[in-house]
This record gives sequence, structure tokens and C-alpha cells, in this order.
Amino acid sequence: MKRQLEQRWAVTTPFSETLRNATWGDHESAESESYLSELMSGRLSEHEYGEMIAQHYFAYVALDGVSRELAEHPVAGRFVFPELYRERALERDLTTVYGAGWRDRITPSKSTRTLVARIHQVADWPEGYIAHHYTRYLGDLSGGQFIRMELQKIYGYAKGGGVDFYFFDELGSLPRFKTEYRSRLDELDLDEREQQRMIREVKLAYQLNTEVLTELMHVVKAAA
Repeated sequence: MKRQLEQRWAVTTPFSETLRNATWGDHESAESESYLSELMSGRLSEHEYGEMIAQHYFAYVALDGVSRELAEHPVAGRFVFPELYRERALERDLTTVYGAGWRDRITPSKSTRTLVARIHQVADWPEGYIAHHYTRYLGDLSGGQFIRMELQKIYGYAKGGGVDFYFFDELGSLPRFKTEYRSRLDELDLDEREQQRMIREVKLAYQLNTEVLTELMHVVKAAA
């Protein structure tokens, strides 16, 4: 009986739920990273916060660039939403934190370069691209909104620069968008092997993003 129930659950569970359940531990590990803990506790300077914006900038230039390349792809293209592109918002945030000369102030860290390389590496594998897109954007639209509110309290930012990265006004209802996004995940035509491969890539994406935050914490400690 137990095996029959497990088999029935495996058949009826939507892939978006399977994906979420399989990677929830990785998600929690990323959220508990010490850099974020320090940031959310108000213990980092504005420029130390800016270091995270800078690393996000390089990652999203890569991710949004690949999105533009895949916009017409029959599978990956269903996950390309120009309303999500973050490059311009991050430029406003960097200008607010570092001033007009921000481009001369920032460089990608070693871990960010590794993440960017992986994003480009999977650009010819639709589910690989979706894995990184899902990891970043669903997080930005969920826990990222709480981060934004806390950062506004800590640094006093208003819309227009500082935390524009976290504003997705063009999407309208965020819960509705996330529901639509998950429905598109459920519509992916993946067999068990392909599902597991994509799940592994999401886990890797969480790991690579967590390593970016870990390296940021090392930079903060070294400067102390």
C-alpha cells in the first residue's frame, strides 16, 4: 500500500512542487549565509552592501543577456520575460551607492566569474538556463521582497535607486506571476531523468550563488 501511494504521489505531484521540495534545503542554506545575516542585521556599511549589488550586476548582465539570445527558443523562450531584466535597475542602485563613477569601482569576484561562466555554459541547454533563471528570479520575487523592505529601513532607500533591483512593478501581481511561472515549469516535457538533471542544476545554481555571498563575507572581514 505504501509503495502504491508513493507511486501515485510521484505521478500526480507537479514538477514545480517536486523541484521546490528537492531544493528547499539548498534554498535555506543560501538564505542563512552569514553575509545576508550581517546585512539584514544592519551591521554592514552602505558600501559593503554595494559589494553585493556589484556582484548581482555581473550575474544579471550574463543572465539577461542569455535571456535575450533565447527569446525565440520554443522551450527556453517561455521563461524569457523582459519585465524581469535587472541590468538597468542595478545600474541605478550602483549609482546611488557609489556615485556616477561606479563602473570603475566594481569588479566581479572569483565566485561571480564562476557563476557567470556556468550561466553561459548552459545557454544551449534550455532546462539548464531555466534552472538558473528559476533560482534567481523566484528568489528575488519571494524572499527578495522581504530583503528589500529591511534594506529600506536600514539605509533609508526609496524607489529610484538603492533597492530598485527588488522592484518588479511591471509584473503587476507578484503572486499571480509566480503562479504562472510555476505552471510553465509544470508544462515542461521532461522525463524522470531530465527532471533529475534539472534539479541537480538548480542545486548547483544555489551553491554557486551561496559561494558569491561567502566570498563577500570574506571581503568584509578582511576589511574590518
